[in-house]
Amino acid sequence: MVDSYTQRILAIPRPAKRLVALIFDAGLCVLTVWLAFCFRFNDWYALSGVQYVTIPVSLLIALPLFVTSGLYRAIFRFIGWAAFVTVIKCVAIYGLLYMVIFTVVSIPTIPRTVGILQPLLLLLAVGLSRFVARYFLYDAYNRILRQNTEVRTLVYGTGPQGRQLVSALGHGGEFKVVGFLDDDPGLQGNLINGVKVFNPATILKTCAELRVRTVLLALPQIDRARRNEIIETLRSAKVAVRTVPDIGALAVGRAQLTDLQDLDIEDLLGRSAVPPNPSLLEQNVKGRVVLVTGAAGSIGSQLCREIAKLQPSALLLLDQNEYGIYALHNELSGDVTEDMFPIVPLLASVCDEARIKSIFDTWQPATVYHAAAYKHVPLVEQNPAEGVKTNVFGTLTVSRAAVAAGVDRLILVSTDKAVRPTNIMGATKRLAEMVLQAQAAQSSTTTFSMVRFGNVLGSSGSVVPLFRQQIGRGGPITLTHAEITRFFMTVPEAAQLVIQAGAMAKGGDVYLLDMGEPVKIIDLARRMVELSGLTVRDDQNPAGDIEIVTTGLRPGEKLYEELLISDNPEFTEHPKIRTATEHFMPWPGLSTKLDELRDFALAGDAAALRVCLSELVSGYRPFEKVVDLVSLRQELAP
Repeated sequence: MVDSYTQRILAIPRPAKRLVALIFDAGLCVLTVWLAFCFRFNDWYALSGVQYVTIPVSLLIALPLFVTSGLYRAIFRFIGWAAFVTVIKCVAIYGLLYMVIFTVVSIPTIPRTVGILQPLLLLLAVGLSRFVARYFLYDAYNRILRQNTEVRTLVYGTGPQGRQLVSALGHGGEFKVVGFLDDDPGLQGNLINGVKVFNPATILKTCAELRVRTVLLALPQIDRARRNEIIETLRSAKVAVRTVPDIGALAVGRAQLTDLQDLDIEDLLGRSAVPPNPSLLEQNVKGRVVLVTGAAGSIGSQLCREIAKLQPSALLLLDQNEYGIYALHNELSGDVTEDMFPIVPLLASVCDEARIKSIFDTWQPATVYHAAAYKHVPLVEQNPAEGVKTNVFGTLTVSRAAVAAGVDRLILVSTDKAVRPTNIMGATKRLAEMVLQAQAAQSSTTTFSMVRFGNVLGSSGSVVPLFRQQIGRGGPITLTHAEITRFFMTVPEAAQLVIQAGAMAKGGDVYLLDMGEPVKIIDLARRMVELSGLTVRDDQNPAGDIEIVTTGLRPGEKLYEELLISDNPEFTEHPKIRTATEHFMPWPGLSTKLDELRDFALAGDAAALRVCLSELVSGYRPFEKVVDLVSLRQELAP
């Protein structure tokens, strides 16, 4: 009630407020003149005759003085010490003039003390009126501001985490919890810690009536399938959906209860993660020296995290990215002590044969996960020679060092873009697979295998971080084509798949994950917008928040990706992993063609590289023109 009156006062136009303040001060002048006479005669006194002169004189001195001193330009709710000093100065000048008239000069029947008492009373009245106005208006104004800026929120889950979250948020000013959501009919309609519990089935009505803008998920024990159902329901409510840190992070102090987070990648993907097989995870890692190339990358770093949990005898981190290796080594060292097993950071390029051979000979790894590669399709298309050097000949260098050092298993991290590729990156990854297949066909003591999977949500270059940035900026979301689809998986899924598939390998195997149906990128974008509490702006909804625009396919980009070249996938002991035997070129013929390819790469001949890759990689359909940046620049040179 008080705040509603305050809002009406604050809504009055400023000139009207100044007029009200002027009239109020005029009333204080009249009141303090009368009080001065009352104090002088020590009784309730009625002015008479010439004594009334004291009132217009007070008004004629005080009001012009207050106006010219800027007393009415100050905003009462923000008034500070400087404004009070101005009041003191104004009333002091007023008092001098008033005392000269009624105390020094004097007028019959008007006591001289009135000329002294009245200015003192006026100073007290004007100063106190400003203080009272500031006190009430400032506090009420702040309450109104908080009400306008607080995010009206529902907490999904009445368990211990949900109740603690509500309690914690009550001490902050960002979120105002207006209710719980819970599936238990016995709790619905009741109050928990003074907060009402609502039925999730009425989420649309509840959010509309309570003006809810955010729903916080406090559901640590719920399974992924049920979580996805809840999130899908919340999409239609047009609210932002956020989650609290997991219990493990809270327990070890890595997160606070109020460290609210965006939805997990798994939530955006909308499907359950593939559960790992513990025995397969440990088989080639536990108690072994394990080396990961490309350890600073998205997949490589997650591989290292998963491997560190499995107690190898040593973990070797190899990458040419100095900061990435430094950061990963620091992260893993926080969880692993030296007496458990050493974590060794190694700076090296996989193309440096001498350095790679030295590392393999020194540590004698038993298992190698080869994740080092250039993977960004447009960048590799614009720098094809470097893509060939790293993706093809880096793999060849690592595989030869592995054979020479007696490595038991080498697992290549591959991609669905290696299947009937239309770009340099996909062609080089398929050729890297062929290098290992050809070497596996030789009587090698090293077991080679490769793991092929789709796009990894949350990795560097993934659409998810990009879309989040674009949504945060207010859009638009950019995608290359409205019909583009991709197979998706999460970074932990990808890393666990690589480890498990490597454990099943017999030699030359190509493994892939049963990833379900491919996802349309535009559907993923819409899901992210809606789970941010926003709407998509399109022809059906021109007043929406975020627009989705298409920019056209980039060089070498396909609308659809595939996981298999042939049509002969076979089941494995893992229900979600398939294996296939892909055609490859035997080593003698492949070796000769690789020598040619190496010469073209060293010479930077992009056109010849494309021709050579077309001869080597079956199904490679290159982009219609060369977009190598060096070649294009040379063509422009005079």
